[in-house]
Amino acid sequence: MSDRGGITDGEADDLGATVAALTADDIQPARRRQLLTRMVGQARARGISDLFKPRAAVRWMVDTVAEIAPHVPVRDLDTLRRHFPGLDDAALADRLVRNASRTTAAIGAAGGGVAAVEWTVAPTLLSAPVLLAAETVAVVAVELKLVGELHEIHGVALPSAGSQRAVALLHSWATQRGVNPMVPGVGVGAVLGTAARKELREMLLRRFGRNLTTLGPFLTGAAVASFLNRRATQQMADQLQVDLRRRGIARPAPPTALPGPPTGT
Repeated sequence: MSDRGGITDGEADDLGATVAALTADDIQPARRRQLLTRMVGQARARGISDLFKPRAAVRWMVDTVAEIAPHVPVRDLDTLRRHFPGLDDAALADRLVRNASRTTAAIGAAGGGVAAVEWTVAPTLLSAPVLLAAETVAVVAVELKLVGELHEIHGVALPSAGSQRAVALLHSWATQRGVNPMVPGVGVGAVLGTAARKELREMLLRRFGRNLTTLGPFLTGAAVASFLNRRATQQMADQLQVDLRRRGIARPAPPTALPGPPTGT
């Protein structure tokens, strides 16, 4: 087991599993709040400090997003068509964007609900920056999953290796453009040491600032964070798909599904 800057592989795997669970679009609100609270606890266990300083918060988020990216579950096209039978590519993309937007909205609402408790117990306000950072990472994970699955739908190939796929997803999310299969693969650390790291950092800083609305008094923060998360996810997906449609390949529509209820929502 390696130790990267005091963070063991086991700790990264545990956090990755929590974040992966948060990306599901069919979990109950109470379960989502539980997972977000667990994620805050896992973040605290890492000895986080100085998250009141924006630079420190964004540095932590960049490192954490890079660690959890390989754990984000991305369904391939065949799996997506099994989950959502009878939908052509355009309808399937619309369904995924809708579901992801609802999920990030729900994460914003869950974060606001947790923050409402923080407002009632003054000493726990010290954990507010950790909550904001955790919520931001969770939202990014949902959008990374969406990025990967939109690439599948549009026929734009992603690297098959876990670390290479993670790099491609991160770069695509940060730039809101499709991956370029002609660019040779490099490690996560190498990519995040280039201009892509600057793009990722700036994107995360904007998201972190937006998530400050979570700290609104009582449940007003939940409502605003929910709305802003939904809108940001939709805007990201719309911009990405403009580029993916240009890069993608045309495919025939899937065969008509046999009668029966869809397995996806």
